[in-house]
Amino acid sequence: MRVLTVLPRREGYAFDRAGAIALLVSRLADADDAVLGCPVDGDPLPGGRFVPIEEVGAPWSWLSENMRYQVACQRAIRRLRPDLIEVHNKPALAAALSRQAKVHLILHNDPQDMRGARSPGQRADLLKRVRVITVSDWVRKRYLDDLDDAPVTVMPNCLDLSALPPRLTQRKPTVLFVGRMVADKGADAFVRAWASVAGHAPDWKAVMIGADRFRFNSPRTTFIDRVEAQADAVGIIHTGYQTHAQVLAAMAEAAIVVVPSRWPEPFGLTALEAMASGAAVISSPYGGLPETVGDAALRARPDVAGELESAMLRLIGNDAEREELSRLGLERARGFDVPAARQRLMTLRRQTVSGDLGI
Repeated sequence: MRVLTVLPRREGYAFDRAGAIALLVSRLADADDAVLGCPVDGDPLPGGRFVPIEEVGAPWSWLSENMRYQVACQRAIRRLRPDLIEVHNKPALAAALSRQAKVHLILHNDPQDMRGARSPGQRADLLKRVRVITVSDWVRKRYLDDLDDAPVTVMPNCLDLSALPPRLTQRKPTVLFVGRMVADKGADAFVRAWASVAGHAPDWKAVMIGADRFRFNSPRTTFIDRVEAQADAVGIIHTGYQTHAQVLAAMAEAAIVVVPSRWPEPFGLTALEAMASGAAVISSPYGGLPETVGDAALRARPDVAGELESAMLRLIGNDAEREELSRLGLERARGFDVPAARQRLMTLRRQTVSGDLGI
């Protein structure tokens, strides 16, 4: 089976700029899969065979960047002749490419915010053209909002547990935030909460890892300037962007990882990585996060006065509860290991290519 994965135009398929989608694609790709995306500097991620997009020039230069990317994808498809195309997070692109081969549209975010899927009519039409797969039931429900029930498949994100760094038996007294330094991820809520907690936890430290983008040359923003100034004032260490390997190493050492997202996370990969790394997790209760963490994390709303602070103090002051959450998190993370996810994806691919679902 010849499978071509199409990355979003802005998704970098390299170690120094990989986001959640690129990492997931690399974990799941077979060696013979082609992965299509914009060119990257240096070595691409190891999953599959990376095929850099060949930019289109005249007579296409008047088109938007998205349309030029679509034309480049269509050219690559004619050359590679895949049996199945898997498009991540781009409904309009998936619809266009469905004229050339069977398509999986894999949704990692709220489809109602995406071009080509904002209205119920657009989403209903897509179901006639492609097979829709979502990373959580929350995303599935958003897709089917104002539609009759339909065959939208949930396939959660996954981790390669065998590739994680060794977990420390004696974890460091660190409360860790990992994520993009934007308001949606609750970076400022983490700083606010630590300002109240720090005086009650003199032997602990707080660390923030993240930038505005998943890349080493991420731009500075006024939000980052403000949050980092506030972090400095309360003694929070902030590292800026770190590679995914560095993030996982930090999670393997930290006693507590906080995921204080205001934005309804479609899945919550950071929370899953933290659980798999053995940290005790504090998670917001929005979006797909409750599906990911289950009963293996404390839940705290980032903007409800005292909730995040109380959760931090509760775990800082209770070794036994931290150890129990660590145990529960590790147990839950095993259900998201990559071998089972790869087998599930292979089954879906065979079904679609064989026409079992009439797509």
